[in-house]
Amino acid sequence: MSRQARLWLLAVGGIGVAVLLACAAFDLPGFGGTSHPYGERAVRSALARHTANVISSVNFDQRAFDTLGEESILFAAVLGTVVLLRETRDEHSEPPETVQVDPHVRRYALIALPVTLLIGLYIIAHGQLSPGGGFQGGVIVATALHLLYIAIDYKALERIRPAAAYAIADAAGEAAYVLLGTAGLLAGSVFLANFLPYGTFNTLSSGGTVPLLNAAIGVEVAGATVVLLARFLDQALEIEGGGTGGTGRQDEEANRS
Repeated sequence: MSRQARLWLLAVGGIGVAVLLACAAFDLPGFGGTSHPYGERAVRSALARHTANVISSVNFDQRAFDTLGEESILFAAVLGTVVLLRETRDEHSEPPETVQVDPHVRRYALIALPVTLLIGLYIIAHGQLSPGGGFQGGVIVATALHLLYIAIDYKALERIRPAAAYAIADAAGEAAYVLLGTAGLLAGSVFLANFLPYGTFNTLSSGGTVPLLNAAIGVEVAGATVVLLARFLDQALEIEGGGTGGTGRQDEEANRS
């Protein structure tokens, strides 16, 4: 296909999309009006399936397939980061030096660590009942672990967060979400169908598959965030080229100059 033909194809497609968007915009309900058809259907569906948090019902039930795409984007980003920032054969990391931390910072960071970790786990566990869920709680859990880096040093953080274990947790969370979706097919329904009993409304076991998918997201996001931070923190350490006697950064600067 010639360049001119590709441009014509792009122009026709762009005009078509613009016309569809314009038609949709003219048919939007008035601002501040009382007509909210999508919201009313979302609330009705969430209550019918005993999910108190409508947002979680949308994310993990009504539009669970969209959430799978969002989770997969994060998973792919972590995979790409691990590949790009991996240590090559002619490099090795220098162990970081121990840094003295102000006693007040150390004290409050160590107090905040278990509290923050508990809050993150609580938000994940109650995602189908109250605001929050696996995405938010997973980030909080990963952040809580790094308070040890602030309170003590990098070596202390490394002892409680082996990157390989959290990489496995990242993959396990992604796999659990897909397997739960496949279970809907085995149950005679569709992929990511809410096929489990809905339970008692406003309890931890309510919502059918919603709390399970939410937990899978929490594990995946927590593992992914820890691995990302681990790879970027490792880049802050001194990396030496093998057999050169100088640091990789110094060699790179010398080559540039």
